Amino acid sequence: MSLARALSKLGACSRGEGTRLVEAGRVTVNGVVVRDPARRVVPERDRLAVDGAPVRAAAPVYLMLNKPRGLVTTRHDPRGRATVYDRLAGADLPFVGPVGRLDQASEGLLLFTNDTRWADAILDPASHLPKTYHVQVDAQPGADLLARLRAGVTVEGGEHLAVADVRVLRLGTRNAWLEVVLDEGRNRQIRRLLEAVGIGVLRLVRVAIGPLVLGDLAKGAWRPLTPAERDSLAPAGRPSRRR
Repeated sequence: MSLARALSKLGACSRGEGTRLVEAGRVTVNGVVVRDPARRVVPERDRLAVDGAPVRAAAPVYLMLNKPRGLVTTRHDPRGRATVYDRLAGADLPFVGPVGRLDQASEGLLLFTNDTRWADAILDPASHLPKTYHVQVDAQPGADLLARLRAGVTVEGGEHLAVADVRVLRLGTRNAWLEVVLDEGRNRQIRRLLEAVGIGVLRLVRVAIGPLVLGDLAKGAWRPLTPAERDSLAPAGRPSRRR
């Protein structure tokens, strides 16, 4: 695999950070500085180091965060915005990456791991792992509109967006809370679908991924997954079918 990818696979950093480290001359392979992030290496055989410190595979870590609204799901933001990693600051963790994303305005359950095979298995479209959201909207949807959301709409560019299921949780005088279930991952899928039918999103909270529920985890807090929780989403290290 490429050197940048190997650094990511070993849990030293993200692939993008690995590229920057290599290009800056801070990475050695078998004692020799390498500046090409695409250089092919065999992590089990080659000796990799960053700033002279050997890079070895870290113990696998699996955790969940209750993401607050306003944070971006990235390690470093060029615009200087607060990121989800600010909530992990000070923790004695190896590098962990988010499993999927929540946009800046969205909240709720976000997974992190350094086990890339486990993450790939969860994100594999073939898994159809359901993701459940509670969504506050600026309307009072009726049965016809819910049926339309299930059937889906075709948006600009010819992309068809639909939900696996949707139901009304509660109605207010001017708005409502919906429970929306997705079994595929598309960029800003819920917001784009609701916008296409003339409904605005006031809040969007992911409350479950498969059988794993957010529960009473405080906003901005994180905790490790139990082995049973980890395996309920995907067995650790299971190879992905994605190519």
